[in-house]
Amino acid sequence: MKFIHGKGCCCGLSVKGCSRARNKLNNYDWLCDINEAQTATDFVEVQFKNTRKGYFLNKDHLPLKKGDIVAVESSPGHDIGTVMLTGKLVLLQMQKNRYRFDEEPKKVYRFARQSDLDKYEEAKKREHETMIRSRQLAIDLGLNMKIGDVEYQGDGNKAIFYYIADERVDFRQLIKILAETFHVRIEMKQIGARQEAGRIGGIGPCGRELCCSAWMSNFISVATDAARYQDLSMNPQKLAGQCAKLKCCLNYEVDAYVEGRKQHPSRKIELSTADTTYYHFKTDILRKEITYSTDKNIPVNLVTISSQRAFDIIQMNKNGTKPFSLLNDSEVKEEKRESNDILEDSISRFDKVKKKKKKKKNVHNNEKDKVRNTDEHA
Repeated sequence: MKFIHGKGCCCGLSVKGCSRARNKLNNYDWLCDINEAQTATDFVEVQFKNTRKGYFLNKDHLPLKKGDIVAVESSPGHDIGTVMLTGKLVLLQMQKNRYRFDEEPKKVYRFARQSDLDKYEEAKKREHETMIRSRQLAIDLGLNMKIGDVEYQGDGNKAIFYYIADERVDFRQLIKILAETFHVRIEMKQIGARQEAGRIGGIGPCGRELCCSAWMSNFISVATDAARYQDLSMNPQKLAGQCAKLKCCLNYEVDAYVEGRKQHPSRKIELSTADTTYYHFKTDILRKEITYSTDKNIPVNLVTISSQRAFDIIQMNKNGTKPFSLLNDSEVKEEKRESNDILEDSISRFDKVKKKKKKKKNVHNNEKDKVRNTDEHA
């Protein structure tokens, strides 16, 4: 594995970080061309396997750039990671991730040597075998948990076991057995079902890569109210993603639907006309249209009107007046005109076809008469 200082060729990242990177945790450094911003702090952001990140102090003022592979302080020993961000934006990321500035920061030791990289590669090769073995040990102990991934530290002296569990798990006995089996320091870290789906990856029902594996790093809880606001079917099979939780994309447009609902009347309000009473059937929030039915439970005599027309009828009912129809006079005339046009077109179309057939018959009969006359003269 060849490594060139300052080039970042191992990770496919640009030197300054302004180009698009394949890593979903890549941060767009829009201050990369400003020298003052790049020298604003000695802290750098370093990423390790999966979604684990850390912030380290470049005490020796090494000329670090995005994509450099470095050896950083860990407990115990050292770890190997990739520099993802430098300069002033690192401070903003630290505030966003609630970094504790009162604690003593960990340091960047040096650029990764070839011996460090070789040891790191050897540790990575043991991860899959360790995960399979640890799963079997957890099953033997009867623990209700699933170990989804294992990450070895760069020097191979520590291993992080990522697991998911629906309830609290006492894994103290498991830690002792793992330490005796693999002769490393053990750290257990619980993750959610969404994070596990992001690690595995896949294709969603939209035909695109899963959001959790493509770009999402912070997961927000999704409630069933998000589906109700958007008038989606409450079918668990359609609303659940590959993680068996509600789809994250249900939160994308829910704010627009919540604001849109404020521009529509309540669904419990009934509209009264001179003939009957109409009940709410469905609402198209984006088109600002409401469909009413003359029956509460089933669609009967459906009429679709605008939300403004619904407000007008509600006000009329409050004043003690009832309109002749839910539709405006202009809308009623247009509806009648369209229906008449359709009938006229259909009738005339059939009439023209009949006339054409008669003409063809007459022409055919005339040709037969001409043939008979020529035969008689002959």
